[in-house]
Amino acid sequence: MKFKIHKSWLFPIQDKQTSILELIPSNFKNVKKVNMCVLCKGARMLCGKLSCPILLKFYYQKKTEPMINKLNLEGSSPPSLFIGRIGFPYVHIGPLIPPIYGDTSFLDTPELWIGKNIEEIVDFRFKLVRGEYRVNVYDVNKENKIIDAIKELALSEFSVDSEAFFSKKPKMKLILNDEVQPFGPSAPLKKLSIRSMKTDHKIESVYYDTDLRASEAIMKLYKNGVLVSRIQRAFSAGIFGIKKQRRFVPTRWSITAVDSIISKELLESVKEFPIINEYRVYESNQLDNRWFVLMIPDVWSFELIEAWYPNTVWNPEGEKIVIFSDCENYYGRKGYPDIGGCYFASRLAVAEHLIKEKKQASIVIFREAHPGYIMPVGVWNVRENVRNALKGKPMKFTNLKESLNYISSKLDIKMEIWIKNSKVLKNIFSQRRILEFTN
Repeated sequence: MKFKIHKSWLFPIQDKQTSILELIPSNFKNVKKVNMCVLCKGARMLCGKLSCPILLKFYYQKKTEPMINKLNLEGSSPPSLFIGRIGFPYVHIGPLIPPIYGDTSFLDTPELWIGKNIEEIVDFRFKLVRGEYRVNVYDVNKENKIIDAIKELALSEFSVDSEAFFSKKPKMKLILNDEVQPFGPSAPLKKLSIRSMKTDHKIESVYYDTDLRASEAIMKLYKNGVLVSRIQRAFSAGIFGIKKQRRFVPTRWSITAVDSIISKELLESVKEFPIINEYRVYESNQLDNRWFVLMIPDVWSFELIEAWYPNTVWNPEGEKIVIFSDCENYYGRKGYPDIGGCYFASRLAVAEHLIKEKKQASIVIFREAHPGYIMPVGVWNVRENVRNALKGKPMKFTNLKESLNYISSKLDIKMEIWIKNSKVLKNIFSQRRILEFTN
């Protein structure tokens, strides 16, 4: 997948690590990067990653293949479903079912995945087989057994015993995306039956309220303690909103929409709270990603800055570190962020914390993605890591310089580089405050 990088938020710097070419024998100096995997064969780690993503995917593919090499599949869906986006408004909908029975809810509850490594995440996500049934997104209210079963999965509180019948055997592949959690093989779906389902009454209440707008349904469920991942799943299944306006929503879009809607609503209250009275730094380290959340005693503003090392997910062939960012001021933002759905995921985590504390602050999040992050695992990784950081006890400082010096001591990239790529920090350093004149 190619990633378009906009000049306005790109700042490359030389990587201090050993060059990949230095590791290649002299008689292979002219080898093309596309052939490096042939040269390495997963043994020399010439790409700079700490483990080989090709071998990792191959291992779990072979581990799962014997259990699903057939035209029907029985198991307990977490419950989980996936709505595609290719060909919109005609898309593929279907369940995600593992070839095992029991409580499989952990397979689709990213709120529980902090502390798990890449191998563990790939292991349980590759067990999920996706059925593909093509529909028009506006057919959500149409009488159809498969459509009804998909909506029932979205309404379920616990794992659902399911059986899927395919027209072809599941194709072995691992779907990877920075927005959506990975999942495994897929096959055209002919029939889907579910049983032993127990409805989540909180979700059921908004399903039957056909006069309630989708955004209002989302906020009602969130305030009632329903997990964000479950709200995203139900929203994707088209069971929210005014009845005539309901439709299937591609999973990728539903994740971002829910994060955006909830965080925007929470921030309306945050902006009424008093400002914190000290500088704070929170941190989290997971999946070879380093996260730092800086809280500045000022009115609300927000910025997420990401630095991707060479040989990481979105900088696979680069020879330099790539940094990009997006931000908003007190009045919010109008356009979709270039940095993608992770922007709203991180904003949600911060807004939740400020609501709980009844405080307001200006926020800058620093993310350093190192080569150990060998494959994308979904935008949940951003939301849950920022949540995880904010659960910890912060380091407190009396001024911005001290807080930035602390962050700089924990990150490999120099602070001046981060500042050059930060609109919020540059604004703080450049603008003069009213207190300067009143004093």
